Amino acid sequence: MPITRTVLERAEHHPDQPAIVGEDGQLTYSQLVENSRRMFAVVDALHRAQPSPPTPAPETRGIPITAVSIASAFHTSRIIAGLAGFSGVSATIDPQWPLEHRIRVILTTGIGVVISDSADLAEALTARGWTGTIITLTDFMHKETYAAPAAGPTVRVDEEPFLLLFSSGTTSNPKAFLKTRRQYRENFAVSSAHLEPGPGAATLAPGPVSYSLTLYALIESLASGGSAHLADAFDPVELGHRVHDEKISRVVAVPAVVQALVDAARRGPDRFTTLELVVTGGANLPAILRTGLAEALPHVRLISYYGAAEIGFIGDSRGGDGTRISIYESIEASIRDDHGAEVSDGEPGTLWIRAAACSDGYLPGTTDATLKGPDGWATVHDHGRLVDGALVLAGRAGDVAVTGGHKVTLPDVERAFEGMPHLGAVCAVALPHERLGTVIALIIEGEAPGKSELLARAREKLAPQFVPRRWYRLARMPRTVGGKIRRTATAELVARGEAVRL
Repeated sequence: MPITRTVLERAEHHPDQPAIVGEDGQLTYSQLVENSRRMFAVVDALHRAQPSPPTPAPETRGIPITAVSIASAFHTSRIIAGLAGFSGVSATIDPQWPLEHRIRVILTTGIGVVISDSADLAEALTARGWTGTIITLTDFMHKETYAAPAAGPTVRVDEEPFLLLFSSGTTSNPKAFLKTRRQYRENFAVSSAHLEPGPGAATLAPGPVSYSLTLYALIESLASGGSAHLADAFDPVELGHRVHDEKISRVVAVPAVVQALVDAARRGPDRFTTLELVVTGGANLPAILRTGLAEALPHVRLISYYGAAEIGFIGDSRGGDGTRISIYESIEASIRDDHGAEVSDGEPGTLWIRAAACSDGYLPGTTDATLKGPDGWATVHDHGRLVDGALVLAGRAGDVAVTGGHKVTLPDVERAFEGMPHLGAVCAVALPHERLGTVIALIIEGEAPGKSELLARAREKLAPQFVPRRWYRLARMPRTVGGKIRRTATAELVARGEAVRL
C-alpha cells in the first residue's frame, strides 16, 4: 500500500510533518509510525486471546477483521492508518447507523474486534452469540500505553486484503465489499493524477471517516505525503478558522460543504488565502455553488469528481453542475440497456465501468446483488448517456420514474429549481397515482415560495411531463451521513402524511 511506503519515507526524512490532525489530537509522521507499533500489538493480542474467534468472510483469506465504530475522526483515522502497515483487514462502521445495521455487518462479515463506546452494541452482540471482542476507545488507549511495541510496519503485498467497506447503511441493508492493496494502489494512481493530493498538501476533509469520501481523503493524503485534517462533525463556524490556522490548501467534501465555504469566505475572505483547491464528490454539484465559490474566492479551483466506492474514481467535471463528466483515460465506460446490450451514442441506459481499482464483488453474506460480471465490467446501476465521449449522468435506477408513459429523471426536476430565491433544498419523488401509475411530486425543505411561483418556475424550466403535479414541505428531509437527501425515505414521509401539502 502506498500509504505505508510513503509514511515510512516521510517519517525518515520529514519526521515532524503533521500526518493526521483532528479535534482530539495530532500525530506527526514519526509519531504515526511509532504509534502504529503499539496499536497493532494491542489489536493482535485481542484477536489471539479469543477462545473461539469469529470466522472472517472467505474473501479475507483468513485474515482477521478489526472495525472502528467511534465518533472521534482523529482516533478513527490514526487506527486505520496505523494498521495499514500490518497484516489485517480494517473497517469503519458508522456509529450513527441503526443498531441492527451495525450488528448485521459485524455478524455476516465475521468481524473479530470492534472498537466502540456503544453499550447497546456490546449487549446486542453478546445476546446474538458473537464470540468476538468489543472494547471501548478508553480501554483500547489504555492498553496502547502499556503494550510492548510490535515490529515496525512494512509495505504489504498487492493481493493482500486491506479494507472492508460498505456501500450504504442509511437507506437499505449495507452491502460489504473488500479492497485489496493493489486495488487501492490503482485507485490512488487515478486520484493522484487528477485530484491533486501531493507532498506537503494540507487537506481538510470535514466529514465522518465512515463515509468513503472522507476515508479516501485520509488514505490519499498519507499516500502522497500530505497532511490529513479531520473533523468529528462539520462546523461551518469553525471552517474559516481551521483553513487559516492550519494553512489548509485543499478541501475534500460533499457539495453541501461548499455553500458553507462560500458563506464563510464572504464574511472573511482573508482566512482563505492558503486555500487552492476544493474537491467535491458524493453528489452532483449545483452550478450555483460553483459560481458562488468563483465569486467569493476567485483564486480557488473546484473539481467535482464522480466515482463509486466499489469501483473507484471514474471521471470529473470542472464546470457546470457536475452532471457532464470527463472520463479518465484509464477508465472504460459503456451504456447498456436492460438486456445488457450497448446503446447508441446519446441514448440513455445503465452505466457499466471497467477499472483496475474495482472490487471483486460484494460479500455474499451481506447481499445477493452482483457488482462485477465475468467480463470484468461492473455497475452500481447509475444511469446516464455517453455524448461525444463524455458521460452525462442521470442518477441511479431509483432516480428514474415513469409517469403517463414518460420516463422522468428526478434529479433533472430538482436542478430546475437551483438558484431560485428563497428556496432551500428540494427533492423530487414519484408518488402512486390511480390513472398515471405515478406522479412527480416536489418536496421542499423549510420555508418556500408560494405554489404559483414554484409552478411557474417548473413550467419555464421543464418539459411538461417533468413538471411536478404535487408540492409538499418538510421541516427537515432525511439525509445520509454524507449530507445527501435520502429520496426513498423522503417519499415514505410523504406517504405517511408527515409532509404539508402546498
